[in-house]
Parts: sequence; structure tokens; C-alpha cells
Amino acid sequence: METNPSQFRSGFIAVMGRPNVGKSTLINALLGQKVAAVSPRPQTTRKRQMGILTIRGANIGGASIAAQAIFVDTPGVHQPRHKLGELMNREAVQTLQESDLILFVVDASQPPNEEDRLLFDLLAGLERPKPVILALNKIDAVDEQALAANRQAFEQGAPMAIAFPISATRGDGLSELLQAMLERLPENPPFFPEDQLTDLYEREIAADLIREAALNLLRDEVPHGIAVRIDQYLERNEHGAYIEATLFVERESHKPILIGKEGQMLKKLGSLARQEIEAMSGRKVYLKLKVKVRKNWRDDESVLRRFGY
Repeated sequence: METNPSQFRSGFIAVMGRPNVGKSTLINALLGQKVAAVSPRPQTTRKRQMGILTIRGANIGGASIAAQAIFVDTPGVHQPRHKLGELMNREAVQTLQESDLILFVVDASQPPNEEDRLLFDLLAGLERPKPVILALNKIDAVDEQALAANRQAFEQGAPMAIAFPISATRGDGLSELLQAMLERLPENPPFFPEDQLTDLYEREIAADLIREAALNLLRDEVPHGIAVRIDQYLERNEHGAYIEATLFVERESHKPILIGKEGQMLKKLGSLARQEIEAMSGRKVYLKLKVKVRKNWRDDESVLRRFGY
């Protein structure tokens, strides 16, 4: 992509927030395509992932220029209970320090909680302060009076931020939010090709989509103890792709829950994941799943490394 750097804005936007405030949903909405796993359960995002939006004809300061916003979806910062949680927090903090702009996503249907206050302190303590935009998400789930009170509390906690009320699921306020972010990006040439949407390979996104299906289908005590390893990802030309994956659980008692009676839960999970992978890849997929037990893998550093954390 040949572009005069002075006519192009490009930068990295760290998307931060506590678990389950809608960070991945917001990135998917801004991109107009699903690249990040989404579920109603906290800590769906475990690894840093980029969503890349390239726009030509963006109106910035009255001028029409091109821009590339690189959203870096971070794991939700939380009180960690195992080594995986510690790694997730470390990754989120590192992303904030390396970014050009911070998009702080909060659940505006509720007042700030303890984890939000952790993030207030984190922002205030950054070594190199940078622009912060506060996305007051889920305004479709709260009345005006409660929204006003919650907004005031969040703005007091993050006084360095400029606030935008939005609904990532309904689309309210997204164009204004995007405009504000583009205006604050530095002048740079593009970092990625114009048609690239994410930095992950399809097999990595497929693993996340399989875990997303588990998060959406299973009981509270099981999903966060699941890791997904892609064992094979083979192209079959006009026949699409063949994928084999292993789902690891932490306890023997979790294995029959994941498999279900006569294999029905695993079959349902596979069907849901396959539909999402096909929608993401644009082609037919054959998906084969199996389940293994790896006890307490979230606290085993060697296993975490093998799983890519």
C-alpha cells in the first residue's frame, strides 16, 4: 500500500477493561466482522489479539485522509487466582504501555466495582501517560438516571479520559467513538496491508471459537478450566478445511460434563464451533474434537508455555 506518511494516520489502540464489559464485542462491531471470541462469561479473551481497521476518506480535522486503527484486544484485568490469570494481567499491562491510545471499556449499566478501580489506579500510574477514551458500554441496558450516576463515577475514576456512551451490540455511538479515536492517532504509514483484519492465523482463531462454544454451552465450573489445542488444520482444496482439536480439562469429573450423555454435548459444541469457524473462514469445515484431562494446567508454567500463553 503506497501512501504518503503525512497523509496517513496509524497507531495501536489498547482495548482495556475488566472481564465481561464487551471489549471483544466492540472490536468485532467496529471491524464489521467477527475476529474475536465472544461469550457472556468473563475472561473469554486470554491472549492479546489485534483487530485491524483501515479506512480511506476518514474526516479528521475537516480533511479527508486515510487511517489504520489497530485495536489490541487485551485479557480483562482481574484479581488472579492462578498463574494463567497472572500471565493475562501481565499481558494486558504490557499492551497499555506499548500503545498509542487507550480505549477503556466499562459496563455503564453498573457503577464501578473493585476491578474497575484497579484499572483507575493502573491508568493513573502509567509511566508514560497517553490519550484515554472511555467507552461507556451497554447503555441499552440501563435507564437514563442510573446511566448519568454511573457515568459520573467512571469519569471521576478516570479524569484523564474523554467519555462516549455506546452500545456495542446495538451500534449506538460507535461512529462518534471511532471518529474520536482516529483523530488521536499519530501520523504514521500503515503497519499492515489494507485487507488484513487480524494478526492471528485462522487456526488460532479456530481454537478461540471452539473455546467460545464451550463457554456458551457449559456450566460455570467447567469452561474456564478448558484449553484448546489444534492438532491438525488441513486444507482440502474445494472441499474446505479439516480440523482436529483437543479440549483439555483440569479434572476427571469435568470430562463427562464436556462429552455429555452419549457424546451429545461434545457433538453440540462441535456443531456450534464449526458454524462460527465456517462464518469466519468463508468455507466448509470438518471439525473433529476429543477431550483429555491435564490436571491443574492453569497453574503449570510448562503446560502454559506449550499452550501458547
